[in-house]
Amino acid sequence: MSHTLGIRQAQKQKTRQAFLDAALALLEEQSLSSLGLREVTRAVGVAPTAFYRHFRSTADLGVALVDEALGSLHPMVRTTVSTTGDSEERIARAVELIAHHVEAYPAHVRFIARERHGGVQSVREAIRDQLARFAEEVKAELAKDPEAAGWGDGDLLMLAHLYVDQMLITASLFLEALEAPEEERERVTQRATRQLRLISIGRNHWHG
Repeated sequence: MSHTLGIRQAQKQKTRQAFLDAALALLEEQSLSSLGLREVTRAVGVAPTAFYRHFRSTADLGVALVDEALGSLHPMVRTTVSTTGDSEERIARAVELIAHHVEAYPAHVRFIARERHGGVQSVREAIRDQLARFAEEVKAELAKDPEAAGWGDGDLLMLAHLYVDQMLITASLFLEALEAPEEERERVTQRATRQLRLISIGRNHWHG
């Protein structure tokens, strides 16, 4: 019996993932608010009623896509501001990690960039909540740095949000340059490096 349940659960998870993959592909060319349930089920090759075994609505599916796109990134985000190495090494590591992630998951990055200010409230809130978690985790990493001595929680959180926002901006820039010549991607790298360096300089001269 348990073996049969295991097979059913695996099949259910496979179908759920098929919905997520199909929606992500369809969202390359449109926003979530315009995505039709029948479009998704047609792409998966199942009846529309099958959709409701996995999601309550396309908005619910969108929230699941947010979890898929951002939920696994927490270790990477913490790594980008790790206290290992000097400031220049940290900046170079952060830009490289972001560039590699965009190359590996362009559809996820595009989805987040579009839906962060999109028309589906629950998805906007899911993205906002994930970004708030990132900021709290970045704040915890920043607090380990000797340079943070004397900083209050509020200032550390403000700095963490600056870093998280800059990571999103950098990801969007790399996304736009994905099919561009190598020299354009190099310009994005240089721009992102200079922007992070500016935040770092401001941090060193901040007195609350």
